[in-house]
Amino acid sequence: MDDSSTDSSKGKDRHTPSAGSRRARRVRMTGAERREQLLDIGRTLFAERGFEGTSVEEIAAKAGVSKPVVYEHFGGKEGLYAVVVDREMRQLLDMVTGALTAGHPRELLEQAAFALLDYIERYTDGFRILVRDSPVAQSTGTFASLISDIATQVEDILGLEFKARGFDPKLAPLYAQALVGMVALTGQWWLNARKPKKAEVAAHLVNLAWHGLDGLEAKPRLIGHRKA
Repeated sequence: MDDSSTDSSKGKDRHTPSAGSRRARRVRMTGAERREQLLDIGRTLFAERGFEGTSVEEIAAKAGVSKPVVYEHFGGKEGLYAVVVDREMRQLLDMVTGALTAGHPRELLEQAAFALLDYIERYTDGFRILVRDSPVAQSTGTFASLISDIATQVEDILGLEFKARGFDPKLAPLYAQALVGMVALTGQWWLNARKPKKAEVAAHLVNLAWHGLDGLEAKPRLIGHRKA
């Protein structure tokens, strides 16, 4: 036998691992890592195609696992969707409530508007999921319920302002729903339009909320530290 052929064969054996050895060295995900992977894949698919347009088969295929793995972690597509929605709702709620730090009511309006627009800009897939009608039967699974949660945070602030200005504080919940709903629905429109720029959208929202139609400024301005 030719020595060079033997050497070549030996070299190949030394440097080219078999399929079995490659599988043996493949790093397995922990349960927590696999769960996060499935959530990321599900989030992307739900945003693109909605709940009905997404299948467990596709989620499993993209994760490189079998369908039973998805069922093991979430009990099915509904369970995965519910976790995705809950996470997005908490993210948005935390951003809005965390932004309400100023003392002046007008600047508070600016901060709330910016918080929602920031969320839409940074977590576009999440917002697309939230604004769809949720098929999951749960008390916190709809966009309307999310708006109500945020409005509850705002009504406490409005109640104090109403009382200080001699207005009936019992009307604070009504105004909180109206203000938050106005910002949220505008944000839903801006999700696809993306014009005008974020700061300009915030300025116009505050202009309407603060001045009303009768006192609208032709060129509304922002008074807080956020200008963009």
